[in-house]
Amino acid sequence: MIKRILLAAALSTFVAGSALASTCPLLVQQIDEALAANPDLSAEQIDEVKALRDQGEEQHAAGMHEESEATLHQAMEILGLE
Repeated sequence: MIKRILLAAALSTFVAGSALASTCPLLVQQIDEALAANPDLSAEQIDEVKALRDQGEEQHAAGMHEESEATLHQAMEILGLE
């Protein structure tokens, strides 16, 4: 019984982690598409969005998915996607 509970908990954690991991690349893609559309932002804002996008991608690669999502959402806010 305890083994089943532990197995269920481990699988739940894995599934939740996998769901977060797959969201990051989708957010990066949305940011890239918005940047390609030449948004009406200042050069400083564009630079900030690009820096946040790159930071979020690095965090994703390092397995820091919650941090990556937060960083990418900051970039999306500047772009007006949220």
